[in-house]
Amino acid sequence: MDLNAQNADVHRDERSRFTDSLTGLGNRWRLTDKIARLVDERAQDPAPFTVGIMNIDGFKPINDLFGHAAGDEILCQIAHRLKNCLPAGATCARLEGDEFGFLLPLVFDQDSATKLGKVLAEVLSAPYDLGERNVRLSSSFGFSIYPFAGEDNNTLMESADTALYRSKRRGRNQITVYSEEIAEQIKRGTLIEQALRRAINSDEVEVHFQPIVNLSTKMPVGFEALARWTDRELGFVPPDIFIPLAEERGFIDQLTEVLLRKASKVAQTWPEGMFLSFNLSSAQLVDPTTASSIIAILGKAGIDTRAVEMEITETAIMSDPEIANKIMNELRDARIGISLDDFGTGQSSLGRLRDFAFDKVKIDRAFVNEITTDKPTEHIVKAILAMCQGLDLAAVAEGIETEEQAEMLNDMGCGYGQGYFFGRPINAKDTCAYLESLGVLPRGTTIAFPY
Repeated sequence: MDLNAQNADVHRDERSRFTDSLTGLGNRWRLTDKIARLVDERAQDPAPFTVGIMNIDGFKPINDLFGHAAGDEILCQIAHRLKNCLPAGATCARLEGDEFGFLLPLVFDQDSATKLGKVLAEVLSAPYDLGERNVRLSSSFGFSIYPFAGEDNNTLMESADTALYRSKRRGRNQITVYSEEIAEQIKRGTLIEQALRRAINSDEVEVHFQPIVNLSTKMPVGFEALARWTDRELGFVPPDIFIPLAEERGFIDQLTEVLLRKASKVAQTWPEGMFLSFNLSSAQLVDPTTASSIIAILGKAGIDTRAVEMEITETAIMSDPEIANKIMNELRDARIGISLDDFGTGQSSLGRLRDFAFDKVKIDRAFVNEITTDKPTEHIVKAILAMCQGLDLAAVAEGIETEEQAEMLNDMGCGYGQGYFFGRPINAKDTCAYLESLGVLPRGTTIAFPY
């Protein structure tokens, strides 16, 4: 073989080693090599540049539904779009699966990276042609800027990956530029996650109960179960921190099982006719096994399912309406009630009432807060109550804090209320004492603690 032929073979092997065989883009080795070279070039005069990683949201179901050939076709279309809309001098590579990386020598700061991310997200959101059907997808981005997020290719890629992780945790179609603050937040999130997993295994997460009352009699008809957790080292951790974290990190089911089991045991001591209200998370409403899991927990606890209702937000429903509807129907078939929580805060709540079967509507506290001071709000609440009456739905007003609000809602025909005016969330033992003080629970009622 002559020297030219040998050189051609070497060049071909080199190109193959650095090229993604499906899309024709560079691969991870090509990208990291380019980053390392640019780092060397700018070592003496460290002018900023940007590294990015992009991931398609929810790509796996495409392969599951339409097959791997369709998935490969979409990846090739993504590569074509990226190659044609990245700025001059940029490098695009397919890292693995549906993950793509970028080297952007002329993107110098956070604002520029965010703007480019928005452009790319818009380009990638256009329909993908699969012949007989079109598919729409969203994408998430993480960016890191040299030298602030790292001074070598490995650190820059790790920082971009950390930023992408943050984007994925915030939902779909998100863009994050790495910062020390974000890294610290993720680090603290991991710390809380580890402590929460230990707390779940050790049965240290508590359930508190807030009364839901009949506005005519001011007597409790049920209680909403609310999670509370105080860690030995972290102290009190608010539920709006640890519950979303359990959703994000994939162990909300374990947390739900512990809380629902404890709440059910307490509810069995309440008078007949009093119900337990429990919140389902958005993560659970995209899991087809949720209803069977809930029913199994209640069955094991030995509680009558007719004394239990699940609170669901409109936002949670809209993550996957088809699966959510299936879950709700399975719960209703098991005689578990369904409440639409935070009514009025979504984009199309009236449509949800038409498309899904609910037993109860909880009017969001934002309306209740202003009902005595703002005429338009008063009329909105009246309209909601009239609609509930027409649809044969019970109505609960949330966030009642004054007697004036309670009386006004009662006069409007609102059946039930909840809020600090009637009682703050309290633990199981105090809940029993509260019911005893009202004469609706025999004195000396006990619950085995820890329960």
